[in-house]
Amino acid sequence: MFAAADAPLRVRQVCEAMDLEIALNAFNSIRLKHKPLVKRGILAETEQGLFSHPRP
Repeated sequence: MFAAADAPLRVRQVCEAMDLEIALNAFNSIRLKHKPLVKRGILAETEQGLFSHPRP
């Protein structure tokens, strides 16, 4: 999903793409799951809550 996106995705957009309910607890869950991926270099967080595929 992130590799195909041409712009960074907000957590809400990720939830919508994954057919998750649009609620604060879903947003927090996704955000907490993406933070370790940022630390490992798999995703990039360009702004708070805005995730993308890291560009070389």
